[in-house]
Amino acid sequence: MELKLAGKRALVTGSSSGIGAAIATSLAQEGVTVVIHGRNRERAQSVADQIATEGGKAMVAIADLSTIEGATAVVDQTLQTFGGIDILVNNAGGTDWEFSNWKSASLEEWEALFQQNFFSALRLIHAFIPHMQTLGWGRIINIATIWAIQPGLGMPHYAAAKAALVNSTVSLAQELAHTGITVNTVTPGPILTPPVEQNIRDLAVQYDWGDDWVDIERNYITQILPLSVNRIGYGSDIANAVAFLASPLADFIDGINLRVDGGYIKSIH
Repeated sequence: MELKLAGKRALVTGSSSGIGAAIATSLAQEGVTVVIHGRNRERAQSVADQIATEGGKAMVAIADLSTIEGATAVVDQTLQTFGGIDILVNNAGGTDWEFSNWKSASLEEWEALFQQNFFSALRLIHAFIPHMQTLGWGRIINIATIWAIQPGLGMPHYAAAKAALVNSTVSLAQELAHTGITVNTVTPGPILTPPVEQNIRDLAVQYDWGDDWVDIERNYITQILPLSVNRIGYGSDIANAVAFLASPLADFIDGINLRVDGGYIKSIH
């Protein structure tokens, strides 16, 4: 399927590794010129170089988006190089994966995770909307987590920050009605990134699942996180969904939360 994305420009935040790198690579393969963002220049440049090796186009922007200064730096670098963007993918965020709950999570940690997972996206949205409005076309795609819509005991601050992003997607889509700009959320289930793999391997030790990854994955999706597709997700699963939503083929999709979770959440919503 031809996604008709050739010639578009995209900023994918948090794209120096993991899901973000997969998204940036997928868009570049469709002919999109991509800004690779991260906080580690070496990792970001590695992704950009790989895209170039495959015939794509990418530049690097390095900054901490949890600060006003960092967000301003990324916006300035992007505008100076491209003059604007057509696609904004707010993927930057995450957590340190150290388990915390309401009792152990400090107010400072709450604030830090909201800065990292919500305000980082909000700053870029405010900065780039005027440029998209001038074009009369644009895509804003926010990356959330299943914890945002089905929270549990752990990581309440992370779940709440991502839930704010999901909520804002629906509101912003209404604000930008009739402008040619669509706003959507993609909510990943368990995706095999290095931190997730390490977390699962730690569980394997705890539950004595052995060292073989096939056995570990089978036990994880039957005992810990039931998935109807019988496997853990990959970055490419999220990237494929984002590439479609970013394309003109998705013109009739606006304000949705697309769950790409391997069938984890059983809900009609």
